[in-house]
Amino acid sequence: MIKPRHQPIYSVPALEKGLDILETLASAHVPQSLTQLGRRLDRTPSELFRMLAVLERRSYIVRDPVSEGYLLTLKLYELAHTHSPVDHLLKAALIPMRELAEEARESCHLCVLSGPMLLVIAQAESPEPVRLSVEVGDRVAPLTTASGRVLSAFLPPDDRQRLLNAETSLSKTERAALAAELAAIRRRGYLLAASTHRAGLDLSCVVGNPSAGVLAVLGVPFLPGSINDGRERKLIPVVQAYAERITAALGLSNSEKD
Repeated sequence: MIKPRHQPIYSVPALEKGLDILETLASAHVPQSLTQLGRRLDRTPSELFRMLAVLERRSYIVRDPVSEGYLLTLKLYELAHTHSPVDHLLKAALIPMRELAEEARESCHLCVLSGPMLLVIAQAESPEPVRLSVEVGDRVAPLTTASGRVLSAFLPPDDRQRLLNAETSLSKTERAALAAELAAIRRRGYLLAASTHRAGLDLSCVVGNPSAGVLAVLGVPFLPGSINDGRERKLIPVVQAYAERITAALGLSNSEKD
């Protein structure tokens, strides 16, 4: 079982003050005056004045020309998008996936949605001599796989409905049952189900946070007769812990569930 890593807590008051200002402005719906920021952060205006001046000089914030209040610029957005989300995902997932494969003795893979298809972007192979591999770059219809159904479950409601409507081979009853299944997956954050492509089970856990626009799935396929045959359910919290570790490495909180 993965063990939590305890890290020392360091105090950097000036940095924390600057981050508090940025996070407060990000959550505000209107420009904030020096007095309003002081009230919301429980600090005196004199404590914030020099920090605001530096943030303004570095172009993280600007003054609203009408109210003279402070508001964020697009600089944080620009910094966050210097590299693609897939690059961030791959860097965040590389070590956790290797460690998961070693601990669980099963291969694992990372998937995202690319247009209407499920795309495998990374894989870590099991150290066992008999193992199942999923090819990086493989593309399949999302609703035909456990990973794809987990990703579909966390899509915005309109996109999720369009995906369901595109399944023209399903009857109205089958489509309603699938919609109910996706709602249940969204509440749990994972799916353990029989594979639709081979014998055995597939376990998939959500990675990232849909409200932040970063969404992926960490998947583990199980073969009948493998080392984990019959104990797949016991590995759910293990895989979830690694999925949460990747999410934390992305700088995100746990995915929001209904």
